[in-house]
Amino acid sequence: MSSADKWGDLAPRVASALVMAVVAGSAVWFGGIWLLIVLGLAAGGMVWECARLGGAEAGRTRDVLMPLLTITLFVLVALGGSGLIFALPVVAGWSVLVSATRLRLVVGVYAAASVLAALLLMVMRASFGIEVLLWLIIVVIASDVMGYFAGRILGGPKFWPAISPKKTWSGTVAGWIGAALVGWLASDVLMNSVKPEWPLSPVIFSVLLAFAAQMGDIAESFIKRRAGIKDSSNLIPGHGGLLDRLDGMIGAALMFFVVWYLV
Repeated sequence: MSSADKWGDLAPRVASALVMAVVAGSAVWFGGIWLLIVLGLAAGGMVWECARLGGAEAGRTRDVLMPLLTITLFVLVALGGSGLIFALPVVAGWSVLVSATRLRLVVGVYAAASVLAALLLMVMRASFGIEVLLWLIIVVIASDVMGYFAGRILGGPKFWPAISPKKTWSGTVAGWIGAALVGWLASDVLMNSVKPEWPLSPVIFSVLLAFAAQMGDIAESFIKRRAGIKDSSNLIPGHGGLLDRLDGMIGAALMFFVVWYLV
């Protein structure tokens, strides 16, 4: 691979990442209605992309009604409709499943998981505080960045070539190391931010979140490969769609709550 091919996507990736960092960072920092707006729009967009991956026919139902329904339910749940917390992913997943023409169950489940993860990020900010949410976000980013550069520079054996041909073992392990470093640096803040009885040390917890983020990436790559689509959409220059950028966050958010309440 030539140098131009290896690093050709770096500039648009960096530019898009900076914009997303400002928008997402501001929403996380201020919380409340701002985080609700960003995550609600993301939930609607991810459902739309899941429908596209499933081959749903373009038109008012897929492109307007499904995202709007998702955003509306998301807002209702976030504003206190806790009784709808499981209805939201079910409705989102079902709407994608019935509109899809391929991979129906797969894209339906993925849509439900994506929306649930967005809800859980809201819960995390409200129940665990900004420190814990920032830690999770930084772990996912560090894992992704370390994996990107290590994979490009070191190369080596592929992690799962049948599904994600660009992922290497060097990038995967580098992602774990980056996550562990974040957990180590943030240990004191995290242990004192909520309560001292964390289920795992922040270092180990961070590596588990990084692994879950990588599996989220792998899951989306599998769906795109089966659907014969390169990107979930073209909403984000250099990154593709929302799912292409948030797939790791979906895995990490779900893993956090599994570990916190089950370990």
